[in-house]
Amino acid sequence: MLYSSPIRDPLITGNKSYHDITEDIAKGTEGSPGIGWLALTGLSGAVATMGILLILYTIFEGIGVWGLNKTVGWAWDITNFVWWVGIGHAGTLISAILLLFRQKWRTGVNRAAEAMTIFAVICAGLFPLIHMGRIWDGFFIFPYPNTRGMLWVNFNSPLLWDVFAISTYFTVSLLFWYTGLLPDIATVRDRATGFRKKVYSALSFGWRGTAKEWQRFESISLVLAGLATPLVLSVHSIVSFDFATSVIPGWHTTIFPPYFVAGAIFSGFAMVLTLMLIVRKVMNLEDYITLAHIESMNKVIVLTGSIVGIAYITEFFIAWYSANPYEQWAFVRNRVADPFIFGPLFGCEPAPYWWAYWSMMSCNVIAPQFFWFKKLRRSILLTFILSIVINIGMWYERFVIIVTSLHRDFIPSSWLYYKPTWIEVGIFVGTLGIFMTLFLLFCRTLPVVAIAEVKSILKTSGDQYIDKIGDYERKEREAGGVSSSIRKDKDDK
Repeated sequence: MLYSSPIRDPLITGNKSYHDITEDIAKGTEGSPGIGWLALTGLSGAVATMGILLILYTIFEGIGVWGLNKTVGWAWDITNFVWWVGIGHAGTLISAILLLFRQKWRTGVNRAAEAMTIFAVICAGLFPLIHMGRIWDGFFIFPYPNTRGMLWVNFNSPLLWDVFAISTYFTVSLLFWYTGLLPDIATVRDRATGFRKKVYSALSFGWRGTAKEWQRFESISLVLAGLATPLVLSVHSIVSFDFATSVIPGWHTTIFPPYFVAGAIFSGFAMVLTLMLIVRKVMNLEDYITLAHIESMNKVIVLTGSIVGIAYITEFFIAWYSANPYEQWAFVRNRVADPFIFGPLFGCEPAPYWWAYWSMMSCNVIAPQFFWFKKLRRSILLTFILSIVINIGMWYERFVIIVTSLHRDFIPSSWLYYKPTWIEVGIFVGTLGIFMTLFLLFCRTLPVVAIAEVKSILKTSGDQYIDKIGDYERKEREAGGVSSSIRKDKDDK
């Protein structure tokens, strides 16, 4: 008896037709907004306004209003910058790499992930600009022809590499996102009337859905995916060079580029899950964002979480193996040593930020291990909780890397305990408000799930078609587990 592989879970449920897909997804952009959407948008808008006011206050007063001190000169600023850049990684990964590998499960979540990338990079870009102290001189970071003689940017600085990497990443991601939107904007345009129809007509660039347009659409999607794929690896690698090219204990390590990339994908997928589980429930999209989508994303989280865990252990091992007292100090006495187990084990006082290190380990290494079990991978509630826990842990990771490596330098007389001010905290919370406001406006004005791409997999991933395949397979197994053509050959012989 021949082995018959199990039938894959459907990615579209509810016995949908092409018309049903259009109606279910496009209706989210039509009619009057609901009370829930208005309440959430109002709340996030208020938080965003608070953040913008605190940013303006920081620009007016100077960054001295933050908790900067002798050693931790970056405060919360770069911690938040790296965290937001990491969150922006999942969108390009889902869109580009999974498109090139023809993974069908990406179609339910790729549109929202791409939008999330744009908004996350906007939030990330705010922090280095504020930290410059003189935001009006921000144009100095761009190498353009000028009248200042030999005054040029320092191309040897990894901070300048960030400018090029992130601006390129943002541009390609924006083009990829908007190009994929064109067929769906045209769909909304054809259903709209009056002023909305004019707006969507302008945004759709006259899309008519001809064979030639679809051919060019497929071509440009593959070209942009090819451009975006190396960016997924390069952008966060370059961000890691901010640390790895230094000579500060705890930073100058060659594992940082792959470690940062895996961590970025890890946190990005967690944020996509957090948002899509809410959207799935609020906008009644359970038939298009199914348990199969959630399980596939949780598998990626298990993989990347395991890579991040190995990176943590490798860092600690290399610090020990190097026999460098400064590296060992940075990892053991500044990070790992807690007052209960490892502090007494190593015979040292508890590290000042031991709570941050073990919060990071608990959230990023221990929490994802629940997803090894299929039942837990398919649990909506557990997935939602752990997705939030993972993003908290990834923020702690950036905090640990920056603060614990800086707050105790080579001169003990300059050691200080870093504490953020309420302005720093308010700006970070404000960027969360900016991000959520932009995402809610996106959900209201544009299809949050790619209508055209979902239709493209209906015949192969719709439950009504998969059921037919399942019936065929069951009949084959009942007939002896061999295909009808093989049975016919045997009969002929």
